[in-house]
Amino acid sequence: MKVAIVGASGAVGQEFLRVLDERNFPIDELLLFGSSRSAGRKYSFRGKEIEVKLLQHNDDFKGVDIAFTSAGAGTSKEFADTITKYGAVMIDNSSAFRMEEDIPLVVPEVNAEDALNRPRGIIANPNCTTIQMVVALKAIENLTHIKRVHVSTYQAASGAGAAAMDELYEQYRQVLAGEPVKVEKFAYQLAFNLIPQIDVFTENGYTKEEMKMYNETRKIMHSDVKVSATCVRVPALRSHSESIWIETERPVSVEEAREAFAHGEGLVLMDNPEKKEYPMPLFLAGKDPVYVGRIRKDLSNENGLTFWIVGDQIKKGAALNAVQIAEYLIKVKNIG
Repeated sequence: MKVAIVGASGAVGQEFLRVLDERNFPIDELLLFGSSRSAGRKYSFRGKEIEVKLLQHNDDFKGVDIAFTSAGAGTSKEFADTITKYGAVMIDNSSAFRMEEDIPLVVPEVNAEDALNRPRGIIANPNCTTIQMVVALKAIENLTHIKRVHVSTYQAASGAGAAAMDELYEQYRQVLAGEPVKVEKFAYQLAFNLIPQIDVFTENGYTKEEMKMYNETRKIMHSDVKVSATCVRVPALRSHSESIWIETERPVSVEEAREAFAHGEGLVLMDNPEKKEYPMPLFLAGKDPVYVGRIRKDLSNENGLTFWIVGDQIKKGAALNAVQIAEYLIKVKNIG
């Protein structure tokens, strides 16, 4: 199995290295690619030093079985043909191809089989907030159809990359030291603040991030579900949280929902209010599953249910989901 990582020096690229190693992913040869800024850097993987090669339009991907790409939408679009030219399956972590009809958008716990139909050799990894939400929604959708979703996200600095995490650390230091606060990665100072904007605004008043949750959820779940989202950047370092309200075709009791979440694939139930047990990003960074808690009946709608989820944006929201897609392809002997 010959594997490539494009964007190896970024936060998600580095997480790919950790996840592939943690999960003992079968690799005979690993290639790392990056921009001119990162080419030449060396990273250790399973006792070997691997040098990052400059991503170019050449034959470097000849013989590659799987290419994990996380270098931005522009790079993915420019190099897709080069990467897939010799048969490599490109599992792309950018927004470049998610809503294209002939490219599957996959969360293995929800629609793994979609990965088998990839006419262009590309599989898209969904947006991080969508991934963790649909893993939770799937458990309820198995009971009864979900008609509507209202969601507010509380997204950590990690969603904007490694440099954004560094900036949050530095902003806290600057504030506490009484120094001027430097703002580069966000619209405003994030330390001691919340920013109710992620990505740019669209004509309907929603941001692109919020519209991703609407459109991607419908594509992944093959559903007519309507999703209304408000996405907020919060001064946490890693792991996104979401407050979710759903309306189902029939009423779902708290007990029934709790049972569904407890046995849902990729989920961990953490719901014991009496002992103040519920998911929090501080304690769940670096974990694989999506954690569910604060499960309640909605007080305004008989068919309503509300709950809270937390998932690591860099793991399940990015690298882990992509690796799980590749593991599924290997399991069903669709690759390699």
